[in-house]
Amino acid sequence: MSEPFLIVHPDDDMVVALKDCQAGETASVDDERIALRAGVRAKHKFARRTFSKGDLLRMYGVIVGRATTDLAPGDPITTENLEHATSKVTSVGKRHQWSPPDVSRWQDHTFMGYLRDDGNVGTRNYWILVPLVFCENRNLRVLSQSLAEELGYGQRSMYRNLTQQLLQQHREGADAQQLLETSWLPAEASAPAERPFPNVDGIKFLYHQSGCGCTNQVAEELCGLLAGYINHPNVAGATVFSLGCQKSQIKMLQDELHRRNPNFSKPLYVLDQQQSGTEQMLLTNAIKRTFVGLAEVNRQQRQPAELAKITLGVECGGSDGFSGISANPAIGHCSDLLVALGGSVILAEFPELAGCEQEIVDRCLEPAGAERFLQLMRSYNAEAESLGAGFKDNPSPGNIRDGLITDAIKSAGAAKKGGTSPVTDVLDYPESVTKSGLNLLCTPGGDVESTTAIAGAGATVQIFSTGLGTPTGNPVSPMLKVSSNTELAMRMTDIIDLDAGTVIYGKETIEQVGQRMLERVLATASGQYVTKAQLLGQDDFIPWRRGISL
Repeated sequence: MSEPFLIVHPDDDMVVALKDCQAGETASVDDERIALRAGVRAKHKFARRTFSKGDLLRMYGVIVGRATTDLAPGDPITTENLEHATSKVTSVGKRHQWSPPDVSRWQDHTFMGYLRDDGNVGTRNYWILVPLVFCENRNLRVLSQSLAEELGYGQRSMYRNLTQQLLQQHREGADAQQLLETSWLPAEASAPAERPFPNVDGIKFLYHQSGCGCTNQVAEELCGLLAGYINHPNVAGATVFSLGCQKSQIKMLQDELHRRNPNFSKPLYVLDQQQSGTEQMLLTNAIKRTFVGLAEVNRQQRQPAELAKITLGVECGGSDGFSGISANPAIGHCSDLLVALGGSVILAEFPELAGCEQEIVDRCLEPAGAERFLQLMRSYNAEAESLGAGFKDNPSPGNIRDGLITDAIKSAGAAKKGGTSPVTDVLDYPESVTKSGLNLLCTPGGDVESTTAIAGAGATVQIFSTGLGTPTGNPVSPMLKVSSNTELAMRMTDIIDLDAGTVIYGKETIEQVGQRMLERVLATASGQYVTKAQLLGQDDFIPWRRGISL
């Protein structure tokens, strides 16, 4: 690192500190010399020039805030002197020219995937168990213990040895201090070496707390989401549990599934508890049918497939002040590479696109797509504001603490995950991807609600950037975690798959990290690489209930 300061865009009004800096330290950036008027922690920013109260400030080349006090060069930018502000969209229909990156090294590559009857290709071969309503979660848990674990798909906790050791010491009369000082070795958290269905990558359970006691819209959207999972390329078959009287009806699910795939042909078993008699009869039938289905889909094997069959979902969570200058733009380059190869990319988290609307509108191939994007953004923010919130409330305390002090700053960095390619389609939750290229998907910024929706839209692999560390995954869409800084990658080795912090320290370029990401995506798609989230059994699933969730 030659200089511990960075101006991301020539038009920016603030400078990023790449390390902790002391008051009086002089920043030399682009032949400018600025004396810091107070200490500035790494990832935070300071004023590049003089500003008056009410002036608009830029970062990433876009407006990200309004000064609430006068600012002098070298003043730290904080929540005390900057508030959220964005520019307005001034035109619709302008198209920017895109120069695709060179993809010649991957042009003839394939990945090993599961070819489906509808022409899609999965990166995994899962069987899923789906409750139409939360009342059926208990039945899923019974099948998790009596079916999945017996077939070798359970995951024993690495902490079981610790509990056993504490119990033994307690029986021997150990006091509290002795128990707290207990040393232990983690047990190996592994499934049996041999499974009877080796071509089935897993049995996944979509537990949720919805399906009844909700609006008709929420019930319909839940069925749309679940239909997206059942139809997902990574899913070979499904068992669906219905209580019978809930709002999310079987017919509603069937209609949503037909809308996505009129020629759906996977094994699908739908069980209605109120029509099944006793619980024992229901579960006996469920286990028998699921077992038969597993034996059927176990005949499927990986085959070569073109890279254009990959759909990549991109997400960020636990973001910091480095996310937008290392991990996210590297993900963006990886996205551009995949689009240039004919693949699809899903960029979601609409609250984290605030302030970037004009750039995104200019990238839309069709004016109708641009108008739909703007309508979704405006209606989402208006609904949040009617409930006393708004996009401006999106940043979490962790985001703010680590340099993302307005939603616009966070958004300008988060949007980098979408690269620079044209926007081919704009989707509302819980719609599915039907076009190659960059797709926008309306979701909240909340990590699991968003990744749940991205998988439901068809993402066969996901990349998730984080600056603070976020332990999450998805039941059907393998998720790669990318750290924005090397310190995080070294501290939380169990959740980070790739380190993009090398960009911060000048060891790699954004393009080099993006290429490395694409290679890892291809290895993951082929089943050659198992993500950290998969190893930890992180199968998070939270359907979005529209409203105040940001």
